[in-house]
Amino acid sequence: MIFFPTLLPLFFFRKCSGHCSCLLIKKKQQDVLGFLEANKIGFEEKDIAANEENRKWMRENVPENRRPATGYPLPPQIFNESQYRGDYDAFFEARENNAVYAFLGLKAPPGSKEAEAQAKKQV
Repeated sequence: MIFFPTLLPLFFFRKCSGHCSCLLIKKKQQDVLGFLEANKIGFEEKDIAANEENRKWMRENVPENRRPATGYPLPPQIFNESQYRGDYDAFFEARENNAVYAFLGLKAPPGSKEAEAQAKKQV
């Protein structure tokens, strides 16, 4: 996932075997990366397929109440520094509600839809 203020850790698979579930994970990863890049949000990708330490860190730092009933949490998993922010579904919901910066634990840029919505709530 991603570290901020400089980088948010983003956990992902670098290689995909081509089966359906792997392709879906890859699509979700690309969606998150595309948003971060388009909005110039710094992040650090952490490959869990090629790095056992990254895989172990991700699995240990996803909160118990956010883990699947069976198996391990799948990427993408998003963190701000070491604080867990959520998985792809939480990211997608935040994006649909114009609340991605809040989801990431970041201040929305001035003039953004999210910043305007936050300003209206404070009035």
